[in-house]
Amino acid sequence: MKILVPIKRVPDYDTRIRVKPDGSGIVTEGVKFSMNPFDAIAVEEAIRIKERLPGAEITALSIGTEESVETLRVALAMGADRAIRVAIDADMDSLAIAKVLAAVYHREKPHMVLMGKQAIDDDSNQAGQMLAGLLGVPQATFVSKIEMGQDGATALCSRETDAGIEKVQVRMPAVITTDLRLNEPRYVSLPGIMKAKKKPVEELTPSALSVDCVSRTRVLSMEAPARRKAGLRVKSLDELIDRLKTEAKVL
Repeated sequence: MKILVPIKRVPDYDTRIRVKPDGSGIVTEGVKFSMNPFDAIAVEEAIRIKERLPGAEITALSIGTEESVETLRVALAMGADRAIRVAIDADMDSLAIAKVLAAVYHREKPHMVLMGKQAIDDDSNQAGQMLAGLLGVPQATFVSKIEMGQDGATALCSRETDAGIEKVQVRMPAVITTDLRLNEPRYVSLPGIMKAKKKPVEELTPSALSVDCVSRTRVLSMEAPARRKAGLRVKSLDELIDRLKTEAKVL
């Protein structure tokens, strides 16, 4: 079984994000970058599947600049077997990303694409669904549990919905996107880091993949959310209702 795991380099979730004065993007100086948390969960789950299905191969894939290689080496240190970087130095929307992923899919012919449900920098939550649509393969999104069939030909996926847990069985090849409760990624060991430094990272270009990765959408501006006002204490229910009517205007 071949498992393709797309990963993205994003600002670390513990890093304080500041928007540029002109609103054109975020200030990157002094910002720590790391693997998207949902993608780390996907890498971990791929490793666990490999442990249950001997002979499985995990390929980590990242789209981006040279800095993405560092993120790929983290995936290799965790247990991925191969790494591929598609060299693109431009902002891409979800459809452009899905097209690149589809091109790599046709090249690698994996049995499964296992990826995070969304990236924490743009929170689009679209690439996985678009990829499945472009490929015409089954998909299971927001998955919190995966039970592989004995032959690896099917997967029973549990999805958390507002109405409870929904179970969906998909036949391979398929696209599966991971949710937070699927697992907890393992810590990267020092021996794993040393081994990962020696593993080659294959580099591809959009032209080599014959793919159009032009984005159809662009971000016009960014702004920090407004600061929350301090809470107020009220002395009675009548005062609360009055404030909700006159100030909050929600009644």
